[in-house]
Amino acid sequence: MLDYVRASTYHARLGAVKNAFTYSVDFVVTDFGPAKPSLISRNRFNLWSIWDHRHGGKRDEGQGKQWFYDLLKEKGFPVESAQLVLVTQPSYLWFHFNPVSFWVAMIDGKPCAFVAEVNSTFGQRHCYFCAHDDFRPITERDRMVADKLMHVSPFQRVEGQYIFIFGFDEKQINIRIHYENGNNGVLATLEGNRSPATSSKLAWAAIRRPFGAARVVALIHWQAVILYFKKAPFLKRQSPPETLLSEGHAKE
Repeated sequence: MLDYVRASTYHARLGAVKNAFTYSVDFVVTDFGPAKPSLISRNRFNLWSIWDHRHGGKRDEGQGKQWFYDLLKEKGFPVESAQLVLVTQPSYLWFHFNPVSFWVAMIDGKPCAFVAEVNSTFGQRHCYFCAHDDFRPITERDRMVADKLMHVSPFQRVEGQYIFIFGFDEKQINIRIHYENGNNGVLATLEGNRSPATSSKLAWAAIRRPFGAARVVALIHWQAVILYFKKAPFLKRQSPPETLLSEGHAKE
């Protein structure tokens, strides 16, 4: 299974120095199965590619889907009856960077556990595991909370909490991440409709938004320039977290 998501992402900075932007982005949802259009490949160079070593584990040392499977087994999740998928921006030609990808474990088509795989432009990665204690479905009414442990932006401290609102089904993605730190924070969203990936959709995505991940990195730095000139406090690079994975919990 491979679905294409023509998505949009919205970011709004909270606090004294405000900033907001919306960009279109191209995501895929994959179960790492064999059926793929000709313009996207797994572990092989193509116009678009999905590489196992890019996901699931330490940055650039990933184990792909096996990492998520082993993690779920360790947590006692009924993995044998689940469908495991990755929601990510595929590599474009030689370029790869994902601010965040999501591993999702579904039972009967409903998300029951997910991992937010967060990467920074500083070369760091941290993963946030979220699920109910009994692994019941996660709905958009739920608020999954995780402590922020990794330096992502030089304009935000490594403190506070993420609140994940996770909307995910066979037709669409509607994910919201609220970063809260007192009066400061960020609201980030990712939303779009899912449809089976085809070479024509992937070709049009490359024409409409060329350079893929390189474009993403350029836009991140452009927003950093805007914040710099707005005189947002700038922080030096912080030390990476000691562990790769931390656990979130449902907000009461």
